[in-house]
Amino acid sequence: MRGMKNLENTIRTLSDLRGISGFEYRISDEIFNLFKPYCDEIKQDALGNIIALKKGNKGNKKIMLEAHCDEIGLLVSDIDENGFLSFVNIGGVDSRILPSAEVIVHAKRDIKGVIGAKPPHLQDADEENKSIKIKDMSIDTGLSKEEVKENIIIGTPVTLSQSVGKLLNNNISLKTLDDRAGVAAILEIFKKLDRIDADLYASISVQEEVGLRGAKTSAFSIMSDFAIAIDVCHAITPDNSKEAFDSGSGVVITVGPNIHPKISQKLLDIAKKYDIKTNIEVSNGDTGTDAWAIQVAGAGIPTGLLSIPLKYMHTSVETMNLDDFSALVNLIEKFLKESDEFSEDWLCY
Repeated sequence: MRGMKNLENTIRTLSDLRGISGFEYRISDEIFNLFKPYCDEIKQDALGNIIALKKGNKGNKKIMLEAHCDEIGLLVSDIDENGFLSFVNIGGVDSRILPSAEVIVHAKRDIKGVIGAKPPHLQDADEENKSIKIKDMSIDTGLSKEEVKENIIIGTPVTLSQSVGKLLNNNISLKTLDDRAGVAAILEIFKKLDRIDADLYASISVQEEVGLRGAKTSAFSIMSDFAIAIDVCHAITPDNSKEAFDSGSGVVITVGPNIHPKISQKLLDIAKKYDIKTNIEVSNGDTGTDAWAIQVAGAGIPTGLLSIPLKYMHTSVETMNLDDFSALVNLIEKFLKESDEFSEDWLCY
């Protein structure tokens, strides 16, 4: 139980950080310092990616693990004469979840706010069944208009407030598990794994939510022999059972043209060998993850994709099962340990 509690604490620490796409500099120092004790070299590149290296016993090849650290959020676009803040979305924010949401405005100091909406008592008949558009919403900080203009400027980032945390049956509900859970998994690997023959790289990438940008540059910079991207996929919820997986059913291994078939097959073989719970996700094209960018970096990088089933993606109550997280970490650890035995031509067709 202590080990599971430590995993939960690591995930919560990363989830608590607040850095929307393009503003990851707000959290880069914290992530840098979390990785620094467990690697031989670490740097931040010009785009903001954090790249860590654990040197191998032989340095005969390079393996990259990748997850993105940015989160969806909002950006202040206007301040009206009464001090209410208009905003635009950064990344895939669902406007339906925003009315009555609690937010944090990251101004000269962090300022709590709420997103207001017209109450049903004041709505016209034609408004009752319509979702409110982002352009018609505003953030109320409780500050006077003078205090708002003194503390907040146009272009200030805004994040959703944190969720409840612990749920029953080994589930947790937090903001930004997409994809801080992936970052936490790589951190756990760097903590636990003894040196392997290959050089092991971690890319904690930026700006995935707005175009897979960080992964493009970090993959080109590292040019690993092969890579595994780590992200989330959809878990079954009352309104979604298609192309989704039971929470608690294990790590999800993707197959399809975005994924090198030898890597996905090796992951499946290792999962079977060690009795690690897995699911298979079939993707017929763009996986919508950084694997899509990594695969075609430079002259091409053989790429795999592992995912954790996640409920309520892109909300402040993203929910996952810690058993799935443990299965993910276990599979990657076993895969890397066996990578010393991979032949020189194992990726050849």
